[in-house]
Amino acid sequence: MASRDKSDLVAEVNPESAIGQINRRLEMLNERLDNMDSVITSLVERVMEKPLTLEITCPKCGQAIQVNITSNVRIRG
Repeated sequence: MASRDKSDLVAEVNPESAIGQINRRLEMLNERLDNMDSVITSLVERVMEKPLTLEITCPKCGQAIQVNITSNVRIRG
């Protein structure tokens, strides 16, 4: 049987503490994803309140193409 060198820094990992650390990291990741979801949802709601028009020029014929994007929010005006 090979003997371990005392200067070798091999840490024995307790399975319970490793699982606890993984759970904490998953909770942190879940919280970050929830925060990102809230920000993206808020941004999309703001953008969808107004109509959006994209104007693209065809590279072959040079004709302007308009793409209108509207939402299901009724615009009052």
